[in-house]
Amino acid sequence: MNISLQGKKALVGGSSRGIGKAIAQQLAESGASVTLMARSEEKLKSIVSELAITHGQKHNYLVVDFSNFASFKSIMDVYFQANTIDILVNNTQGPKAGGVLDIDITDYQNAFDLLFKSVVYTTQLAQRQMVENQWGRIINVASISVKEPLSYLALSNSIRAAVVIWGKTLATDLAQHQITVNSILTGYFDTERINDLNAIKASQLGISTEQVRANMEKQVPMKRIGDPREYGYLATFLASERASYITGTNIPIDGGLLKSL
Repeated sequence: MNISLQGKKALVGGSSRGIGKAIAQQLAESGASVTLMARSEEKLKSIVSELAITHGQKHNYLVVDFSNFASFKSIMDVYFQANTIDILVNNTQGPKAGGVLDIDITDYQNAFDLLFKSVVYTTQLAQRQMVENQWGRIINVASISVKEPLSYLALSNSIRAAVVIWGKTLATDLAQHQITVNSILTGYFDTERINDLNAIKASQLGISTEQVRANMEKQVPMKRIGDPREYGYLATFLASERASYITGTNIPIDGGLLKSL
């Protein structure tokens, strides 16, 4: 099965590293023109220069801070005044780690702005042209923790669950316009984010980060941590014409880690 995204334009959040970067790379390899979004202009410039140009497409970037909603909103408003997209990948950096007893109400508001408001606002702008074109792909990067909460990620558990339910609701409303909305439930992947979280856990438990990682690998039935490229393959399939009848789904990519149905 050949996947071609030639002529499609994609906007990918959190794409200066990790999963977002892997998605952007695979979309570009499949022929899409990709606009990256993240905080580090230096990293974004470097990645744009690395992205494949298989069908003469042009790639670009936006410097945004998802945690500053007012600034983010302003940048999105300007961008969508001059641009339209076919594929939207909603992905941001994760909120602070911590259990329910470790965080306060301000933390919840900050996480809501970061993970929910930015996603909803970008999607509202993007879907207008998708509706006019009667075609579009909206992909939300979520987490397996919306099904089986992780005690040290209370903020992510809570707000990402809201994104997933919102995405399911949106999928019903947009289906008549041939726009699909799907959420990917992320397991353990070899990214900077997981390394940062492992360092916190290692400090709390008084063990090495290598031991934390080994313990994580033991939990996964496949006995390994995922490669971000594997994530990019799934996202690219969902962005393609081949996935035209898949919408409103929450797809785990976790090596079998989830025990629930």
